Amino acid sequence: QVQLVESGGGLVQAGGSLRLSCAASGSIFSINHMGWYRQAPGKQRELVAAISSGGRTNYAGSVKGRFTISRDNAENTVYLQMNSLKPEDTAVYYCNANVVANTGRYSEVWGQGTLVTVSS
Repeated sequence: QVQLVESGGGLVQAGGSLRLSCAASGSIFSINHMGWYRQAPGKQRELVAAISSGGRTNYAGSVKGRFTISRDNAENTVYLQMNSLKPEDTAVYYCNANVVANTGRYSEVWGQGTLVTVSS
């Protein structure tokens, strides 16, 4: 079984920065794409950023130029560097990964979520 464990959320003032981390563990053969999603109160979960195994990235328009996604394939870890944070970035941030287990089984795995609160 594969697990994703997130860390790095918290409270920050507008204009500040936070760095989220998400580490995958378990019976992992390889990880394809990894990404970060967020869900604000009363809103649907949305994609924030994604990164392929080869390092190709994709960002939501609202965070482009402020957030940077990266990954360490050796450590099965994905990061989200968030700069120039705005109150509208307040949400629970979820890590996501498309994982191939040692059994050959593909699965979409989600982390438990970490809360980011940006005060004005």
